[in-house]
Amino acid sequence: MPIKFEVELDDQDLAYFQRIIDAKNVGGEVEVPDIVQATSDLLEGARQAETPRFIIEKLERLEPLVAMVTDAEWRLPTDDIRRVLDALAYLADPADLIPDDMPGFGYLDDAVMVELACRKLRPELEAYRDFCVYRQAEQERRGASGDSSAPVSRGDWLESRRNDLQQRMHQRRGLFGRRTR
Repeated sequence: MPIKFEVELDDQDLAYFQRIIDAKNVGGEVEVPDIVQATSDLLEGARQAETPRFIIEKLERLEPLVAMVTDAEWRLPTDDIRRVLDALAYLADPADLIPDDMPGFGYLDDAVMVELACRKLRPELEAYRDFCVYRQAEQERRGASGDSSAPVSRGDWLESRRNDLQQRMHQRRGLFGRRTR
């Protein structure tokens, strides 16, 4: 029989976890491949450790965060890549608040941090998701191999949509940041 387990973090709790995240900010010290590898290692380690499913589900939200910094067609600006890396830096340390090798719940703190990262990066995640949906729709509309008779190249239409979405992302980040303070 399943058990429903809910945790609600109040503003004080969120501030506590945010201070922990801020203490791990990389400030240009860690490169994208290092964070990608650390994220991959975290997910693989959690899966191999038979971590509870509710924690794995939270940790899998890392995948779009990593994808947005590694997607060559998205071309996330450097400052935005740094924001994502800073949000993910906590996860690169296996000896974090709850050591990852603690049976059952070693990844619980990581799941909380992923939730906070996704909350902080919501405008980026929404823009990237919309870009991926647009890209897929355009590929289907133009044909997966590209329609050479189309007046606009793949690079042109992707650049146009990418620019629109990244501009929206920056505008929403400003609005979202004011609402949550």
